[in-house]
Amino acid sequence: MLDGTGTGILIEIKAPDSPLLFVKDVSVRRNKTDVIKDVNLKIYPGEFVGIVGPNGGGKSTLIQTILGVLKHHSGGILLSGHEPLSQGVYGKVAWVSQAAANLPKNVRLTVRELVSLGVLNHKNWLNHWLNWFLPNRVSPKIEEAIEMVGLSHLAHRDVNQLSGGERQRAVIARALASEADLLLLDEPLVGMDRASRSSLLKLLDRFCHEQNKTIVMISHDIGAMLQTAHRLVYLEETIWFDGPPANFPSLEELALMRGIEDVHGACEQCDDDVPSVLEVK
Repeated sequence: MLDGTGTGILIEIKAPDSPLLFVKDVSVRRNKTDVIKDVNLKIYPGEFVGIVGPNGGGKSTLIQTILGVLKHHSGGILLSGHEPLSQGVYGKVAWVSQAAANLPKNVRLTVRELVSLGVLNHKNWLNHWLNWFLPNRVSPKIEEAIEMVGLSHLAHRDVNQLSGGERQRAVIARALASEADLLLLDEPLVGMDRASRSSLLKLLDRFCHEQNKTIVMISHDIGAMLQTAHRLVYLEETIWFDGPPANFPSLEELALMRGIEDVHGACEQCDDDVPSVLEVK
C-alpha cells in the first residue's frame, strides 16, 4: 500500500493471519467497462475500515460485489473463508444501505419492530410472529441491540417520528440484532447533523473495541473518516491508498495520484483567492 508521501513506497500493516474479508484481484465490469479493477483488500476482525473516493469511483460497486449482489468477472472474494451468498456466510454479514433509514411515510413500524426484522429468518419466523404480537416474548437480542445504540427510551416510537440520526441508529441496531460479525455501511452519515454524526461515529468505534465487530464504511466525509477509522482505503476504480489515517495523502497528493494537475500553480497572475488544491468530490 502507498505510504501517503506520494513516492509510491509500499508499507505493510501487521495483522492477524486470518482475514475476515479477503478480496483478491477483483474486477467488475458494466457495459464492457471496468467499474473496479484488480482490487485487493484484506480486513481483519475488529477493524474499522473507511472506504473513501470520488463519486463513480466504485465504492458501492465493491460493497455490492462483496455481498454477492453484483458478480465479478475476475478475481475472488472470501468472507470467513466462504464465497459470497454461500451457506457459510449466512448471518455473518449485515448491510446498511444508503436508503435503509429512509422508510416510506406510509410504513408504520416502531423501533423495536424494525430492529426485530434483523433476527428474522426461515427457521424462526414463528417466534418472530409471536415476538411481534406478544411483548413479553421480545427476544433479548432485540432489546440488547436497541440498548447498544442508545434507543431504549424510544423503543415504542414510530420510526418515522425519529430524527435522521436516531433512524440511522435504529437500522444499525437491526444489523446488530442479526449478530453479524461484519457490518457494511454505505454512507450512513448523509443527512445527519454534526452532533449526530459525531455520536454515531463514537458508537461504531465502541462496537469495534468492545464488541469486536468489524466495520467497513463508505463515506464522502474524509475528515470524519480520518478521525474515526482504523484504516482508510482510497478507491477510484482501483485502490490507490490503503493504510492508517496518519499516512493518508494530502489533497494535492491525491490529485497527482489521480493524474490531475494543478492548473493554477504555474500562473503568477492568478487571483490569490483561487484555491490551489483540487478537492476530492
